[in-house]
Amino acid sequence: MKKIIIVGGGTGGTILANNLARRLAPEIASGAARVTLLTASDKHMYQPGLLYVAFGRMAANELYRDLRSLLEPGIVLHVDPVQSFDLDNNRLQTESGTTHDYDYLVICTGSRPNPESIPGLAENANHVYTLEAAEKTFSSLQAFTGGRVVVTTGVPHKCPMVPLELTFMMHDYFRDRGILDQVEFFYTYPIGRLHSLENVGKWAQKEFDRLGVNYETLFNLKQVDGDKGQIHSEEGSVLDYDLLVSIPPHTGMPLILDNALGAGGWIPTNPATLQMEGRENVFVLGDTTNIPISKAGSTAHYEAETLGENLSSLIRYGTLASLYSGKVFCFIEAGKDRATYASFDYKHPPQPQPPTQMIHWFKLAYNKLYWNSVRGLL
Repeated sequence: MKKIIIVGGGTGGTILANNLARRLAPEIASGAARVTLLTASDKHMYQPGLLYVAFGRMAANELYRDLRSLLEPGIVLHVDPVQSFDLDNNRLQTESGTTHDYDYLVICTGSRPNPESIPGLAENANHVYTLEAAEKTFSSLQAFTGGRVVVTTGVPHKCPMVPLELTFMMHDYFRDRGILDQVEFFYTYPIGRLHSLENVGKWAQKEFDRLGVNYETLFNLKQVDGDKGQIHSEEGSVLDYDLLVSIPPHTGMPLILDNALGAGGWIPTNPATLQMEGRENVFVLGDTTNIPISKAGSTAHYEAETLGENLSSLIRYGTLASLYSGKVFCFIEAGKDRATYASFDYKHPPQPQPPTQMIHWFKLAYNKLYWNSVRGLL
């Protein structure tokens, strides 16, 4: 029997497990293959929905589904977090003390916000990367009556469009409340443009200029002084704020750090084959890789499709079948009811188009269709 173990039940792990269950259905039925998913929770969260929670447009119960309900019947699911890896001997151990051996291992444990890495950030800033934080942000936005809103971005971070989306959506939120003329926006970004993707940055600059959003680039956050309502950059800038909204820097999960699989919790990964560097039978998916490409759900989705094809080919024919092209697709909410998108890969940069209401509707539709997407049906 060929054993595939997937560690992590987020977007990438769930899509991959379902993909393999369908591709390898004959082998699973005959006992020639097994797909096992090891996860820390029996719930699956639609993480992009946290952005809408922060504006009161989605509720917490809309973000979750039972993980088992999203999986094909042939998948073996254990809610038993992995504790340690023994890659040399093709086995791992979970927190319950159970040892699992494998022929192929896929690690897709995701990433986590780490505002604590910057002095004062966790105590004084709002963000949208956990349910608690998104609900707190909503309360802060509701209570805000005017002043300077500063958006600050740390790197790396999950969902590359969030700094822009938060800015645009706050603009429309305060306009709808009738206090926009009492609000000043100040957006900061750590490199010499408004976004890591050059064409997205050029598009955003035109939008910001049109809306009157101020900005400063080459602003790497050093510390937050909550008593004075100020943020300080590594470059020496100081900005006053009345409301601070952050995209905190992210790090890999403790499991990756504790097992010394990669600096910062990012596992060195071949960008085309998705194999862990130096390990032919270990693959990495989604945020967990160190590939310099967007940490986004669509990245994990497209990687999972490539990896599903390759793992089934390895089991049947002993060889890889395809390479990951770096494909990513990200919606960009440009306000309350307008959106555009960025579609790109390793060789082709994005070319954002003017925002439209139609694309915004597509984005809202995808919020509902996600549950079919994660099952691998879209």
